[in-house]
This record gives sequence, structure tokens and C-alpha cells, in this order.
Amino acid sequence: MYVRDAKNREEVWLLDHIEAMGLDDTAFRSRDYVVAVDEEAGSKAGFGRIRVHVAGDGERTQSGRRDPDDEDVCELTSIGVLDGWEGQGVGAHIIERLVEYASDAGFGRVHALTDEGGYLAQFGFDAIDADDLPPLLQERLTEKRESTTPEARPMRLDVDEFDVPDRFRERFKNAGEEESTEAEETPEDFGIDPEKATYKYDTGR
Repeated sequence: MYVRDAKNREEVWLLDHIEAMGLDDTAFRSRDYVVAVDEEAGSKAGFGRIRVHVAGDGERTQSGRRDPDDEDVCELTSIGVLDGWEGQGVGAHIIERLVEYASDAGFGRVHALTDEGGYLAQFGFDAIDADDLPPLLQERLTEKRESTTPEARPMRLDVDEFDVPDRFRERFKNAGEEESTEAEETPEDFGIDPEKATYKYDTGR
């Protein structure tokens, strides 16, 4: 199992799962996402997004990169784990990769607007008052509460304080998709009485 950058061709896959999970797709860009992948089966297990809210134009280096302004804000959002992969450390490692990206981009702090505060607290996130949010995120919190997450609360993390508990690392090492528990379809599911029905290839035996 590993976490990698999302690919452009995965836009539809991401949007389908974001919609199915009722997550936020505001200002969607596939390049902001990472995807957890089971390397043995090639199955996707989850995803998450790092979203930078830009306060100003900022100065760019000769390469064209833009260093964060002091007022820029980094938000982790739209983190989802697919059915069959829950409880295996997938979400923890998606968050870890996003925090690493935030740090690499020059952010010392990240925020989340979530109704899963207890989960994020395990990694060092602290709950804060809405009034303590940066201005760029105060309006965002209102929008999120009115759309996808009515119970959203603001969380904040100093990236140097981030930590993944060992139990999540162990689960992630052994992660594997759980087999479906759906019952096999029977003739009765289609309104067929198997004792009276005849079949195209009935040999009469």
C-alpha cells in the first residue's frame, strides 16, 4: 500500500467518489489530490486533498514557483476511504502525505474544517474557535456548514507536531481489501421458482 499523487485521468473517478461520499468538491483540481493504492491488486483505497487559499499575488522565483505569503492558508479537505478499506490506516497515511506536501510548500500550519475532529486529534490537530480561523477560512467554514458538513468545526495543526500513531502504521503495512459480504444472487432474486423453471441448456438430467 502506498500514497501517490492523483493522475489527470482519475478526475472522473475522484468526482464520482467525492459525490457518493457527500464530500466537498469546491474548486476541484485533480492535481491537489493524493490517492492511496494497493500495489498488489492495483485497487484504489482512498484519497484526500490539500487546498491552498491564496491571499495575494505573492512573489515568484525565477522558476515560476510562488512562495506562500504570510496570509496564505493551507487546508486539508475531502479525505475519503473507500468501502472495504476502513480501519486499516489508509486515512492516516493520506493525511500524512498531505501534511508533508504542506510542509514542503513552506506552510508551518494546516487547517481542517471537519465533523471528524476526534479522528484528527489523534495526529496532533487541535480544535479552535471559528473566530480564531484565518479570515480566508471563516467564510469557507460558513459555506461548508451550509453545503456538505453542517457540523463542521475548525481544527489546526502545527506541522512539526504531526504524528501518526504506531497502530495506524501497523494496520497500513498489512492493509488489504476486505472481501464483499454481499450474498450471492439466487434465482429467487429474479422472481424465478427454481423447482419449476426450465433453462435453455437443460439436458433433462
